[in-house]
Amino acid sequence: MRRKGTVDTISAVRPNPADQVADQHLEGDTITSVSEPRRIPRAEHPVSRSLLSSAALRTLYTLRDAGFEAYLVGGGVRDILAGITPKDFDIATNAHPEQIKPLFRSCRLIGRRFVICHVRFGGEVIELTTFRGAISDSMERDDTGRILSDNVYGTLETDAFRRDFTVNALYYDISDFAIVDYCGGLEDLDARVIRMIGDVESRYREDPVRMLRAVRIANKLRFELAADTAEPIARLAPLLREIPAARLFDEVLKILQNVDAVANYESLAHFGLFTELFPDTDRLCDREDMADDFVALALSNTAERIRNELPVSPAFLYAALLWPPVLQRYRQTLRSEGPSPAVVMQQAAEEVLARAIRRVAIPKRFSIPMREIWLMQPRFEQQSDSRARRLMSHPRFRAAYDFLLLRAEVGEAPQALAGWWTDAQTRLTADRLDDDAGVFDDAAPVGDDDAAPRKRRRRRRSRSRPDAQA
Repeated sequence: MRRKGTVDTISAVRPNPADQVADQHLEGDTITSVSEPRRIPRAEHPVSRSLLSSAALRTLYTLRDAGFEAYLVGGGVRDILAGITPKDFDIATNAHPEQIKPLFRSCRLIGRRFVICHVRFGGEVIELTTFRGAISDSMERDDTGRILSDNVYGTLETDAFRRDFTVNALYYDISDFAIVDYCGGLEDLDARVIRMIGDVESRYREDPVRMLRAVRIANKLRFELAADTAEPIARLAPLLREIPAARLFDEVLKILQNVDAVANYESLAHFGLFTELFPDTDRLCDREDMADDFVALALSNTAERIRNELPVSPAFLYAALLWPPVLQRYRQTLRSEGPSPAVVMQQAAEEVLARAIRRVAIPKRFSIPMREIWLMQPRFEQQSDSRARRLMSHPRFRAAYDFLLLRAEVGEAPQALAGWWTDAQTRLTADRLDDDAGVFDDAAPVGDDDAAPRKRRRRRRSRSRPDAQA
């Protein structure tokens, strides 16, 4: 499924004249201005303050009233221009973190490579970044070219050319409500193209997560990847191994726990990115259609729940992503004589998780429910009402049952087994309601003279007394 044909986000599109300008801006320790930015007045674009959250507006005006520059930037501007409702808002400013923090009571400084500010307003978080300086040879890098330390501040112009893609380098100026474009992002929005700013390979090496972002943004907007932006990805995919595993956990959720999960999965597989995140699963999905179908179906169901505004669990998502290697190891180890299926499943889960977290760190608050979902799968094979009652009382039963339904839908578990458990829930729930009704029917009515007298409760001794304390 995922390996057949080509991915829609790959396309050979025209070169962007802004690329040459970006290369000049990003070369060496200094940036020389070669052209004035394009400014689109308020009457000629759809970005309005009414489309911004109150938290974003408060942040923008607080910075402006304190004498600083403040611009809405990134996905918030891009999505409004593309006709999409933004999920969050980022702001760029010339104020430094130590100047920003006193302005906002709920400000928190985070980040090591580059310090940014998170300002919380209730349940919304506004990300504030200081204008970044130009890339220079003096910046600390590792052997692959990844920038390790980047706390160098600059101007609006240098910040624009430090952004990853042209469509993300668009600024909304709160002072006159104009859109500021240094890198040709408006042209690429019109052409529906995702294009890297500057030398593509160098920018991917600076931060390999940009390869994941390229895939996610292209599928979100239904845009194409520019040919030069797409070409190095498969070759540079192994650079993801240099990214901290904890950071990749969040990036996987961003790219696979959303409405475009299936398209993102296919793109990740096409570019060789999925194998860097989940090598064991990728190997099985290449060889077995059933494994590939199971992962795709789980992602499709996740996307559908998000569209319907239903809750989704990272534990369920990761349980599905790692299930093919867990199942393979379980079947290889299971014997007619030897450890019980529960023990074998426990061992398989531990082995697969131990390998998986080397690439993508999974916190215990998610890995524990994942194990429980897996461990309940062999127990579904025990079809008796007494065992079913005990299993249905498990707090993870509903997630494990949904997991069983996915397995049955792709043919990995018998449909009859899934049907039995569906019927059992209806039957046993009805029986329990009948039993409860019978208990209340037989109970003595209040005030009945024949009812057994109530036992008197013993008074607890006061803890203030010396003998009680002793």
